[in-house]
Amino acid sequence: MLRLPPLYAIVDPLDTGADPIELAVALLAGGARLLQLRLKEAPPRELLRVAEAIRPRARVAGALFLVNDRPDVARAVDADGVHLGQDDLPVTAARRILGPGCLIGVSTHDVEQARGAEVAGADYVAIGPVYPTTSKPGALSPRGLELVRAVRGTVSLPLVAIGGITPDNAPAVRAAGADSVAMISALVRAADVAATVRHAIARVG
Repeated sequence: MLRLPPLYAIVDPLDTGADPIELAVALLAGGARLLQLRLKEAPPRELLRVAEAIRPRARVAGALFLVNDRPDVARAVDADGVHLGQDDLPVTAARRILGPGCLIGVSTHDVEQARGAEVAGADYVAIGPVYPTTSKPGALSPRGLELVRAVRGTVSLPLVAIGGITPDNAPAVRAAGADSVAMISALVRAADVAATVRHAIARVG
């Protein structure tokens, strides 16, 4: 069974203006051992450039490296896998692109979608948003810890909770059944990213 690090760090500068490569370096320096590159507005060539720069740094640190949305880019840079949304390629198509050895995670928002991802062959399921979030424009209303518990009781895959999670509320999310907690704003908007990662790991580990 796949074991995910308890902190799932997402490389997305949001509105900070931070360089994504430098952001990834800071996350790794703080101890993050799973990075997802999420640059929704970046052109494909820019996404590829950034992914090519982060991949070797993640490997040296012993961290898993996933690319959001784009299995083709994930394969091109020899990433460890891809994370798919509900409107992205289905798991079966992504698997054909990446091959059997790569990880495929799927964002889900209810028990039915989580079950569907498991049946389709995903390696892990993300569920959320748990709390109100400002990281995703037009985000769904928060689902709360009840949904984390419901999905934990339904699927056997590793479960990543996402949405408004901070070092302070992360322990409750983990207690509800999440194997890993994803953080974006709480990390990338911090004055000291590496120190905040260390604090987050101490809280969720």
